[in-house]
Amino acid sequence: MFEDIQLIHMNVKILRFWALLYDHNVKRYICLSLSVFHVVTQLMYMMTTDEGITGIIRNAYMLVLWINTVLRAYLLIHDHDSYVRLINQLKEAYYELINRKDAYITRLLVKLNRQGQLMAKGNLFFGLLTCIGFGLYPLTSSERVLPFGSKIPGVNEYATPYYQLWYVFHMLITPMGCCMYIPYTSLIVGFIMFGIVRCQALQHRLRRVELAKEVAECIRYHQKIIDYIETVNGLTTYIFLVEFLAFGALLCALLFMLIVVNSSAHVAIVCAYINMILAQIFALYWYAHELREQNMAIATAAYETKWFAFNVHLRKHILLIILRAQRPASIRLGNIRPITLELFQNLLNTTYTFFTILKRVYG
Repeated sequence: MFEDIQLIHMNVKILRFWALLYDHNVKRYICLSLSVFHVVTQLMYMMTTDEGITGIIRNAYMLVLWINTVLRAYLLIHDHDSYVRLINQLKEAYYELINRKDAYITRLLVKLNRQGQLMAKGNLFFGLLTCIGFGLYPLTSSERVLPFGSKIPGVNEYATPYYQLWYVFHMLITPMGCCMYIPYTSLIVGFIMFGIVRCQALQHRLRRVELAKEVAECIRYHQKIIDYIETVNGLTTYIFLVEFLAFGALLCALLFMLIVVNSSAHVAIVCAYINMILAQIFALYWYAHELREQNMAIATAAYETKWFAFNVHLRKHILLIILRAQRPASIRLGNIRPITLELFQNLLNTTYTFFTILKRVYG
């Protein structure tokens, strides 16, 4: 499915394997039930633990990741039909661009597929590094610890054979969680990347427009782009707000953890955790920012037409495109603020500020 559209092919294939998209079978219930059970045991551990600050930070990071994983899976299932319609819209719009047989647009699509495939593989690679970090952490510790802090009342998770069983369970569920979490992000970023290409294709058409009919088609196509972006935003705006708040706090805590851990192995593992957060957030913010910029560039492309040679009625149509493009459709956090690189910079600045405060407080 979607073999020709490498931008989303791998992500849809993985999500379909776990029955979160298209298929509805027992694998959906297995992955969800195991994930929910795991989150419950993590919550119980966090409420009863007497670990130090490093253990609390590390397990809070794990807990947020798993809650986010379950939340993404739930949203995919709850809004399943909306996601499927969006994928079908992308498919139709993709082949519409292909059928134009325009050399410039074809190059854009080839580049898009290459970048999308590279991003999906890169995100999975970072996920693999994080999984390895989860598994290696207990091996580098001087005492018995588990990849994830978890607890079942009445069971001593550090006693043999419970410790070994818990370790195996954690290592089996980790790749499953990774394949539920990462493809969702890559799929959404793929939607955004395709929106960028649609904007660039519209700019290309506007610069070559000559007839009134072509201007009307550009206006309709512009509205399709706006509707497409609003659909993506409607499905993701609140989950991105939750991630923004949670990952900002976790990034600060992990930076603090770097200065209190006492072994180079632990430092390497924490660095892997930080890299995963930054890789996920930066890709999203980079392409969301570019989408907003390309939407605004539509106004410039419309102005670069030979509008002065058109009649008054056609000039009004061109003006309509310019005015609408100056209020660019964008992906927003909680429908409040557009996701841009400026927001990403603000997140890093705020994170570092709180990290500095923590460093001063704890010496």
